[in-house]
Amino acid sequence: MLKLRELIDITGGTFMGSEANLDKEMAAARIDSRDVEPGDIFFAVKGEKTDGHNYVKKAHELGALCSICERDTGDDCNRIIVKDSLAALRQIAVAHRDRFSIPIVGISGSVGKTSTKEAIAYVLSAKYKTQKTAGNYNNDIGVPVTLLSINDSHEAAVVEMGISDFGEMDIISSFARPDICVLTNIGLCHLENLGTQEGIMKAKTEMFAHRNKKGAVILNGDDPLLNTIRDVDGTKPVRFGYGESCDVRVENVNPKGLLGTDFDLVIKGERRISCHCDIPGVHGAINAACAAAVGLEMGLDDEQIRQGIARIKALPGRSNIIHTDDHIIIDDCYNANPVSMKAALDMLSLWEGRKVALLGDMFELGSDEKKLHFEVGEHAAQKGIDLLLAVGDLASNLADGAISAGMDASAVIRLKDTDEAKEKIGDCIKKGDALLIKASHGMHFEKIVALF
Repeated sequence: MLKLRELIDITGGTFMGSEANLDKEMAAARIDSRDVEPGDIFFAVKGEKTDGHNYVKKAHELGALCSICERDTGDDCNRIIVKDSLAALRQIAVAHRDRFSIPIVGISGSVGKTSTKEAIAYVLSAKYKTQKTAGNYNNDIGVPVTLLSINDSHEAAVVEMGISDFGEMDIISSFARPDICVLTNIGLCHLENLGTQEGIMKAKTEMFAHRNKKGAVILNGDDPLLNTIRDVDGTKPVRFGYGESCDVRVENVNPKGLLGTDFDLVIKGERRISCHCDIPGVHGAINAACAAAVGLEMGLDDEQIRQGIARIKALPGRSNIIHTDDHIIIDDCYNANPVSMKAALDMLSLWEGRKVALLGDMFELGSDEKKLHFEVGEHAAQKGIDLLLAVGDLASNLADGAISAGMDASAVIRLKDTDEAKEKIGDCIKKGDALLIKASHGMHFEKIVALF
């Protein structure tokens, strides 16, 4: 890892503190003082709600080696004073990235990029010690932090890259410079800024400008827009999905309900890998196919891919199945958009018992937000959901859609907010129910999951 004196040289900052520490190496980069551990570098970044400079003292009480600040906070600790703490974080991350030659997989997409990132990391771990993006660290701050978490023990890394506007992917992919580029799909996220699905694809494919030109481009072969990409600077994309033309094709899907899925992967039409994934629903198989495509590009054999897929687990809040004494909980509360909401309802429909969906507002959908909520409600009715609890103002349109598609009005309950949902949910579910909990992150449905 980089030494403290190297951080000073990279940033051009002014050091204040004990020179006896200059040859000590940073352990990790932190932007949240609560996460600091001994030897870490704390970056005092100004956010929308708080200013990291207010937490420099706390960071050093927890053992930070040094803080990088935009002003002298007056604390008695090692500090590097720079013009812009975020710019310094980026500079250091790029310098650190340059020290490693390990393959880096960059992944983005409208839906499923985090669960697919996890799948790729599980598969690659069958052969390589693999680092991956932690949590939701996928933006212009999170990507540099992820890069700085790579150390000499790692043999590969999977870096998730999320955006909401044009130009953002160009910036964050310039830090990561991926050797393999993965796009999961082009959906209906961030339409307020990107306008159309074509705009979304334009923004996502900014990643290609900074890729290793000798590396692979891996695309969802079932996505109509991604299928228009026939060539990327002389590289023919590798495709995964259900389509006959896919290089890694999913076949013979055998759902095991909420216990997972059995399926085959057909590789370039030549050979077959029989797989089981604990993730329920067809999207688990698709994520596994994408991970297999990455694994094949990185030299894994068929047995390593099969073993890696068998290890895939869901993250909390992302299609995470929780078994309690009385219920099956589908914890999918981390975020939501129309595509992922419908996919989650598809998963819930696999349950043979009573199916309950607790669905909340989906944000950032632009001028069509009411219509898109309405359509999700229609989908819930079509999937045979027995009880729908719609939480929030926008979700009221979701309730309307369910009733219009034939769901009995008595099976649709409208709730004002998350607090009311917490109060009422216990009275709405019965022993043996499967309960889906899903909404945009801003609804904080993790508070409802915590009740179980």
